[in-house]
Amino acid sequence: MSEQRGYVVWLTGLSGAGKSTIAEALAERLRAAGQRVEVLDGDVVRQHFSKGLGFSREDRLENIRRVAYVAHLLARNGVTVLVALISPYREGRDYARQLIGEFVEVYVRCPIEVLVRRDVKGLYAKALRGEVPNFTGISDPYEEPLSPDVVVETDRESLEESVEKLWSALAQRGYVPQTIPSGDGRR
Repeated sequence: MSEQRGYVVWLTGLSGAGKSTIAEALAERLRAAGQRVEVLDGDVVRQHFSKGLGFSREDRLENIRRVAYVAHLLARNGVTVLVALISPYREGRDYARQLIGEFVEVYVRCPIEVLVRRDVKGLYAKALRGEVPNFTGISDPYEEPLSPDVVVETDRESLEESVEKLWSALAQRGYVPQTIPSGDGRR
């Protein structure tokens, strides 16, 4: 049996852009290809091992460091790790890339106007009313990646198109086969 090569796909973007949705869809395809996969979702991470951290710059960076460390441990043990985390600061993402090594940064881009319209969790409305302090993209900065490995645009692409784009980037790096396995007989 060949040993799986671990790597991390780090999805960054504003709240509601589609990071978790894309991570879950990609995880399903990767599992179908026989990979061991873990998804580290920002909301879940905060509940479990970043409880007690606030939303100051230092606390957000500490959250990213913790997630990066866990992702690093998993990846070095042959697990594919999909991180869906706002991770608003370049400094934090750069730290994660440096620590992990086998790292693919994905910018899940969606214009703020579209996110405000979508507002799945009702957070943008609250942030715009001043009810949510330190809200990334409204009252707290989001530093867009300067040269992400992949950019998906969830206001222009379907979920399938975004996953296809990611799969192609992973295939170019030798992490996955060229075609996406699917459960419905296509490909």
